[in-house]
Amino acid sequence: MVKEFDSVRAMIETLKPSYPVYCLRPELINRAAQRFLESFPGRVLYAVKCNPHPEVLRALHRAGIRHFDTASLPEIAQVRESYPDAACYFMHPVKGRAVIGTAAKVYEIDTYVIDHPRELDKILAETGGAEGLTIYVRLTTPPVDGAFYHLAAKFGAGVDEAAAMLRDAASRGCRVGLAFHVGSQCLVPGAYATALGIVGEVLEKARVDIVGLDVGGGFPAEYLGTNMPPFEDYIAEIEEGLKKLKLRRDCVIMCEPGRALVAPAISVVTQVQLRKDNQLYINDGIYGSLSETVDAGLKLPARAHRLNGELGGSPKDFILNGPTCDSLDVLPSTFSLPGDIDEGDWIEIDRVGAYSNALATRFNGFTPETLVVVHDQPVGGVR
Repeated sequence: MVKEFDSVRAMIETLKPSYPVYCLRPELINRAAQRFLESFPGRVLYAVKCNPHPEVLRALHRAGIRHFDTASLPEIAQVRESYPDAACYFMHPVKGRAVIGTAAKVYEIDTYVIDHPRELDKILAETGGAEGLTIYVRLTTPPVDGAFYHLAAKFGAGVDEAAAMLRDAASRGCRVGLAFHVGSQCLVPGAYATALGIVGEVLEKARVDIVGLDVGGGFPAEYLGTNMPPFEDYIAEIEEGLKKLKLRRDCVIMCEPGRALVAPAISVVTQVQLRKDNQLYINDGIYGSLSETVDAGLKLPARAHRLNGELGGSPKDFILNGPTCDSLDVLPSTFSLPGDIDEGDWIEIDRVGAYSNALATRFNGFTPETLVVVHDQPVGGVR
């Protein structure tokens, strides 16, 4: 049973943790989920890879999310075995044959993504044929100057290849759709309109009616220094792009948010183990919850906690060192904290709901595992 506290402060007073603790705020997940469910013109899939923690999935399910973007057999199993009413979509473009067979025969998965003709052959062979199958062809999209990761660098077919795959899958009895991903943490709403324009080119060449269109993820979360456009701008660009396409009336429109649903909902509480002037050594780092501070250059809000007495002194910029013996385990940006912070104090680092525990390693024997639920306000305001 997950422990629940009124606040992070109450958690620290009770547990006095010498280990990292994730603090989940389900209310923030509910708020983000409702925004998507009410505003997006179609079906909302949660990208499980972003944060597969059971409590996160529970909060999303309670908030009304019933569709999940799954990329592996373990993700499919976790969702289907926990929530029999939930729908899973196998959105990884490359899948092992045995995995396809198990997904279809054990978990009754009937929707798959491909970006190469041989993947279609594999799916049809391992599922026993096209009856009841929906195949989405994933398109490549141009790099976006304003996205953290260009996900089309690894997956996606060009216009001619995608059109040919649509025709091939349809001719073999499959229902067909198109999918794309503009890149993680996309700060350019117009990227969706550009991608939908490419969808139009494919449809013109393929001359095949599609039953579904997946606009992917990429919806951003707000971090320090992020000039994040309003959520409404993304919806407006998508809706305007859809108007220009000749889609059948029953074509299902889907999206796959991950970061935007969960990033603001979790903070991690770390403890200071040593202070060396302006350097603090803490018990979490880039091999644990905080790899995206390096990979994506995230700047995260933080605040300090002390049990006995008050923290004081003029704010000072501190370097945070992770717990491993690797000299690379240093957060790239400084954190402004009270000048008298010292060993035994705690630092709460916010906005780590996305790609934190999901990417954590066990390097050197250090790994963050504890999660609690709290109900206080996060470190910074959340839109």
